[in-house]
Amino acid sequence: MTELRARPRIAYQGEPGAYSHAACREARPDLEPLACPTFEEAFEVVVSGGASCAMIPVDNSLGGRIAPVHHLLRDSDLHIVAEHFHRVRHCLLSLPGADPDCIRRVKSHPQALLQCRGRIRALDLEPVECFDTAGAAREIVEEGDPEVAAIASRIAGESLGLVIVKEGFEDHANNVTRFVVMSREPVDLDPQVGPFVTAYVFAVKSVPAALYKGLGGFATNGVNLAKLESYLDASFSVAEFYIEFEGHPESAAVRNAIEELGFFSTSLNWLGTWPADPFRGGAKELRMIE
Repeated sequence: MTELRARPRIAYQGEPGAYSHAACREARPDLEPLACPTFEEAFEVVVSGGASCAMIPVDNSLGGRIAPVHHLLRDSDLHIVAEHFHRVRHCLLSLPGADPDCIRRVKSHPQALLQCRGRIRALDLEPVECFDTAGAAREIVEEGDPEVAAIASRIAGESLGLVIVKEGFEDHANNVTRFVVMSREPVDLDPQVGPFVTAYVFAVKSVPAALYKGLGGFATNGVNLAKLESYLDASFSVAEFYIEFEGHPESAAVRNAIEELGFFSTSLNWLGTWPADPFRGGAKELRMIE
């Protein structure tokens, strides 16, 4: 008798019903989502072989970068192999039978609270930080306090039997989170079939204008920069940077730009090259998983 093999797994941080879970279902329905309590554990389970890849949020159009993740991107041995843009639609959730006018506090992940800060302030609610949006919804069920609400997804609320007080609770409709898919092995891509995005981490020499000169090669070679984030070491004396740009490392323009960056860097590490999501060009209509 042939034993049925489980589907390969994709790790994410959070509980079932979290937006990372929804992004896994939306972008990689062929993989089995695997919930992890922390980002560190999501990375570790991929490194150890317990999952084939991980869905990791890196930026939000309202809240900015997901700060803890960027240090993990820099320090891990994983590669970025894909990206996914997910439309985030928050719901204000309450206990069944609770009077919406009596809600005094609202729980959620810090990013969700940031994305809804205008509406929270307008309702004069006290924000309470939790590690996860779906976890916040679970907590208000367990605590049973009708004065406490949660900000989470529709699927999280419905799975826990909560009432949707307000859907679309975010301050602006263009609330989009960009995720990257991390894997142990990079993807093998045809350099002639693009467009591509490439990421590096580098440390510049401690000399005046090192960053300016190092990035000059991208301008002279016509390579468009998409993202630049800085880090500081423990001594606050060495600047490191995370950079994303359009193009494949095997193209002549990118190769020349990277070579020039190397002249002004003490370290230069490739994190991955992946197909650019069509959303970057405004061609993708984002779906919501209800």
